Amino acid sequence: MKKFLSNYKSTIILLVAIIVGAIVGIVFQEKATILSPLGDLFLNLLLVIIVPLIFLTITTSIAKMKQPKRIGKIIISIVGVFIFTSIIAVLIGFASTYFVKLVDTEDGEKIKASLEETAEETSDDEELTIAERTVNLVTVNDFSKILSKDNIIALLVFSIICGIAINMSGDKAKPFVNVLNAANEVINNIVKIIMYYAPIGLGCYFASLIGSFGASIAVGYLKTFIVYTVVSILFYFVVYTIYAFIAGGTKGIKKFWRNVIPSTLTSLATCSSAASIPVNIECTKKMGVPEDIAETTIPLGTSFHKDGSIIGSMFKIMFLVCLFGTSLATPGEVFGVLGVALLANLLVTAVPIGGGTISEMLIITMMGYPVAALPILTIIATIIDPPATMLNVVGDTASSMMVARVVDGKDWSKEDKNENEKIKEDEKTEVKV
Repeated sequence: MKKFLSNYKSTIILLVAIIVGAIVGIVFQEKATILSPLGDLFLNLLLVIIVPLIFLTITTSIAKMKQPKRIGKIIISIVGVFIFTSIIAVLIGFASTYFVKLVDTEDGEKIKASLEETAEETSDDEELTIAERTVNLVTVNDFSKILSKDNIIALLVFSIICGIAINMSGDKAKPFVNVLNAANEVINNIVKIIMYYAPIGLGCYFASLIGSFGASIAVGYLKTFIVYTVVSILFYFVVYTIYAFIAGGTKGIKKFWRNVIPSTLTSLATCSSAASIPVNIECTKKMGVPEDIAETTIPLGTSFHKDGSIIGSMFKIMFLVCLFGTSLATPGEVFGVLGVALLANLLVTAVPIGGGTISEMLIITMMGYPVAALPILTIIATIIDPPATMLNVVGDTASSMMVARVVDGKDWSKEDKNENEKIKEDEKTEVKV
């Protein structure tokens, strides 16, 4: 029990703060808006740390990357399987939310206007082509503009290029890398300090939000949690069973469900994909997945493959779509939303700390919503964290089975190989007799 409370302490505190904020907002209604400055303080702290957080975490992550000694076929298979399962996850996330109005409020425009008042708005009425908009999204024409939260995508691109350049520089860049690593450690500790204030900030923000716009948005959060939990359970039992069948037929299903429970329980107990790596690798090996595939797929999956987070991003996007009344009437708009959900995860999943906040900022930036909506997504991330982590971890397990199927064929399992070898030996013996 102590271990459970230790692992979930921060999540429990945030949830309690959000619930208390909701109660305060419902009881005191518009009077609760007096707490708005305390919520704005938390928002400002988050926004001011975004730029250095993105640059340092992504740059240092790429700078530390070393060329893994893997067989090319395994790496290619892992990439293919991850892309395939990520697309499945985002489609299911979209299908789960498209016909369910996560938040039902008549004050959508009022909320939007209120959020925009707290954000620094920059508008450009000039009509631009798609190509010009793309260029403006991924680049800026002055270095100082890179340091603005309004140019998150450009900052992300610059950080990736900087990390690659450090790798290309080799040992000559070591002094610079040391400085970046030290700065990154400081920034991560600043994030921890800010998160100490998160319960007060989010509680006050939520109280003010509900006080201004009624309890409908609180009902929206509850609906989001319930729908996400149901989707997670169905995804866990149905989709991963299908993946196991693709990998190994009925035998694959039996091996999967016979060995996946420890990974599942560990992910739910720790609420951490990284903490689940040792148990997940062991479970995967027990399923018969070769060691080189298991020990490659699981660690890479922890960084670059997150079914639960992708579905969660879809829920975050659709929550804002409902809140702001965004149109999804054309195929282009639908594909745009799907693309945002994928990119928001695939581009930042390797970031060890702060990746969730960066992902949420990417969603807000690419969808064109005010940055003041960030706490709304932070609350959603908090309430869906346990089931999302479970899908992230177990998704890597199922993926490793499919990678083994691609690399080693239908007889990828050690048990199957031993059984086939025994059958061949028996057949040879019978022929001799």
